[in-house]
Amino acid sequence: MRMLHLSAVLLVVMLAGCTVREEVVVLRLAHVLATDHPVHLGMARFGERLEALSGGTMRVEIYPNGQLGSERETIELLQLGTLDLAKVSAAVVENFVPEMGVFSLPYLFDDADHLWRVLNGPIGKEILLAGEPYRIRGLCYYDAGFRSFYVRDRAVQAPEDLQGLKIRVMRSNLSIRTINLLGGNATPLAYGEIYTALQQGVVDGAENNPPNFYGSKHYEVSRYYILDEHSAPPDVLLISTWRWNQLSAQQRAWIEEAIEESVAYQRELWEEATAAALAAVEEAGITVIQPDKTPFRQAVAPLYEDLKGTELGRWAERIRALATAPAGKAAARDTLSTNGSDS
Repeated sequence: MRMLHLSAVLLVVMLAGCTVREEVVVLRLAHVLATDHPVHLGMARFGERLEALSGGTMRVEIYPNGQLGSERETIELLQLGTLDLAKVSAAVVENFVPEMGVFSLPYLFDDADHLWRVLNGPIGKEILLAGEPYRIRGLCYYDAGFRSFYVRDRAVQAPEDLQGLKIRVMRSNLSIRTINLLGGNATPLAYGEIYTALQQGVVDGAENNPPNFYGSKHYEVSRYYILDEHSAPPDVLLISTWRWNQLSAQQRAWIEEAIEESVAYQRELWEEATAAALAAVEEAGITVIQPDKTPFRQAVAPLYEDLKGTELGRWAERIRALATAPAGKAAARDTLSTNGSDS
């Protein structure tokens, strides 16, 4: 069935490419989100700016709502060179690029400022390029906020309240271990199956950021949203290295300029969407809980102990070193640590 799906997608992609004049470079971009999602709107802005900057010689054709498959399947299409761009969660990319796994570590970031200091700095850039040996190149990060739990019928104030609950997670080994350390029973499940699984009691809860919790309508089958903010894997825009290597230096420069503008625009939309989503779910009767994060952090401490001395552990140490430093000093410190490392 998997090969049949990929074959059908390949046919769609090739047919789409055949309808375009040869002198116009069309970049086909796939993702699983709805067209009103802030990340989709950010990528739409990327497409608009790229077409304008290139004088109409480049444009982006977006396939939303999982039209070309799951996030994992779109990464595989990138590796085959039959899809140009894909927006996926860093938590899914870690299955292809181990370095991306650091973003799935629990309670790694103190706040949004710390997160973006990392993403916009040397660490973020290194990790974007770490996928090149696997035929995928990261272009940018889009804001996906912090992920928190939502549960059908139990108020969660501490990790022990998660005991025995089946919690849907993405197919990320680190996410699975995190949920299990916190007392839940991690249950990997496709995003499109969550609503029905919650409705039928197949799972007791899930975890996601506020805009996705609201936009997916999962609040209709959940009573509690727990703002524990346990992880912050960003969304990542990837390009096939096969396509990237075909582009001229000027075309790459247009893409990078258009992307930079789209990231700034998307982050503004994300902040607005997060506030609006929290207000909307509360109005719908959802109980929003802001628990003390200390016991949650303590519960996942064994994960960090196990990572000491490993490559992922070293990435985590570099990220934690930037937690409290002012932006300028943090960047300088990380540059020094990078120059002094083996990588």
